[in-house]
Amino acid sequence: MKKILMIAALMVATLTANAQSGPFIKPMAGGTVATITGDVNELKLKVGFVGGVELGWQFGDHFALTGGALYTMQGARVSDDRTKYNINIDYLNVPVMAAFYPVKGFGIKAGAQFGFLLNAHQGDDKIKDLCNKHDFSIPVGLSYEFDECALDLRYNIGLSNIFNSDAHYDIIGDHCMTKADGKTRNAVIMLTIGYKIPLY
Repeated sequence: MKKILMIAALMVATLTANAQSGPFIKPMAGGTVATITGDVNELKLKVGFVGGVELGWQFGDHFALTGGALYTMQGARVSDDRTKYNINIDYLNVPVMAAFYPVKGFGIKAGAQFGFLLNAHQGDDKIKDLCNKHDFSIPVGLSYEFDECALDLRYNIGLSNIFNSDAHYDIIGDHCMTKADGKTRNAVIMLTIGYKIPLY
């Protein structure tokens, strides 16, 4: 009888583990608060949209890996007594993230993100040719999951120069501190809500 009970307990544990593991897809959408850092000063925050999908694999209760494709509005806002305009830079971002869940529903995330430039405008003027075509950043964040819904807060730390060579001086103007060796990087806060759909 004890052996039967032990076998039954092991089967239940195995089924439970399997139910908590496996692939999933997560459509997600939300907002961004972005600016440009580096050799610039007094740039304002700009609000935008982010949306896309992530594919992932859940490893039991405590770990998950995800890879995604997100359309993300980034850039900054220039506003002073003389001029006001938005620097709108849109990317297709591909984040690859690892998540650790110390307690049920609460996740700590970090990874790497590769961005592909889609559009860039300074006010009404197109500046895509003045921007680097790729962007690399380190996303870190927290998530909270309830039922199948997931709230995700991330900060993307930009590591790549946004503009080609001296182009940032022409775009940001007097808000740029240097010209020849100026560096400009993306800094983006993202808040999204997603829905996890198991694929098994």
